[in-house]
Amino acid sequence: MATLSSVDKDSPRSTTDPLTLIDVDHVRFFVGNAKQSAFFYAYAFGFQVEQVSDLSTGNRQSAQYLLTQGNIRLLLETPLTTEHAAGAELNRHGDGIKDVAFTVFDAQKAWEQARRNGGISAYEPRTVHDERGSVTMAGIQTYGRVVHSFVSRTGGYDLPSLKQGGAFAPGFRKVENFKLNQFNLLHPCGLKFVDHCVGNVELGKMNEWVKWYEDVLGFAMFKHFDEKDISTEYSALMSKVMASGNHLIKMPINEPAEGKRKSQVQEYLDWHGMTPGIQHLALRTDDELSSVAELRSRGVEFLPIPDSYYESVWNRVNKELTSHGHSAVKEDHQRVRELGILVDADDEGYLLQLFTMPLQDRPTLFFEIICRRGSQSFGKGNFKALFQSLEEEQARRGNL
Repeated sequence: MATLSSVDKDSPRSTTDPLTLIDVDHVRFFVGNAKQSAFFYAYAFGFQVEQVSDLSTGNRQSAQYLLTQGNIRLLLETPLTTEHAAGAELNRHGDGIKDVAFTVFDAQKAWEQARRNGGISAYEPRTVHDERGSVTMAGIQTYGRVVHSFVSRTGGYDLPSLKQGGAFAPGFRKVENFKLNQFNLLHPCGLKFVDHCVGNVELGKMNEWVKWYEDVLGFAMFKHFDEKDISTEYSALMSKVMASGNHLIKMPINEPAEGKRKSQVQEYLDWHGMTPGIQHLALRTDDELSSVAELRSRGVEFLPIPDSYYESVWNRVNKELTSHGHSAVKEDHQRVRELGILVDADDEGYLLQLFTMPLQDRPTLFFEIICRRGSQSFGKGNFKALFQSLEEEQARRGNL
């Protein structure tokens, strides 16, 4: 997913279509303990713990921590009362992503248009403001527990100010003297922005949600993978990648496919209260080797890749690149192998990627670290190796 600078704000579409999406405003997590989760994401992934809204700022309903890195903004929220809706969700689903929020020019108009397109409201438009400006948010319900909020900002809360470290919204204060912030500035993990966001839905529901993204938000299909592309001897899944009109926002949607054993999507659903939701966030870096090395040094666990993978990957990838007139992979091959990084290529170039282990005890959320050298695909050539590694981990958990 890209940034504000990629949107032509003067184009006819952006000035007339209320569903023009400018950026990923933030990704909101519901977590059992936001203070402790903030420390984890700061230490393990190098996020800055920037701002907080809690009892000390007058928030009597929830504690919210804003974490930033590059153009990534994670909002970790924990309920402070038994009445808060997050409490029941945490009990049923565990920690996970509740909201993938989009910056728009006018949140109320975007919400109204999505409603006219057949979307169901998650919550009505609401505005908070003070002398610095205002933030308006409105939500539309998508699959399972997930919401898409539309966010429009004015004054000191506008997106350019937010990107420069400005206040997230009225009621937030800067976090002072958080020691890991300075450490992370000196030892960066190099994560830049959200590349894509993957959702898991029930068997037979993928096409229903593909149509929803087409009809309600005006997305179009970007890529399509079936069980022949993503499978092993034992399990499979199907996936369709939906993209906003300007291709800034990409939302792959997975569903399980029939197999001899349980797929990773079905495992997710089993441990997520049989409710669809976000399976993983892919975070972009400009230097895969540097980012993965730093993350590993911090204790981040990644899916293990067998040595046998590297016996054939370079011939496959470089053959694909040269056949389309591209240069071979420039990264050090031995270092790629040492770090356990996956490599794939297509007609546009190549990519490097690696997937973390689940980020909490339930196997329901992980991160992907991805670097693109021209390729805009999703690592199709790695699907089999990735699935075999996933199946080994599922077997260890007793969920295959």
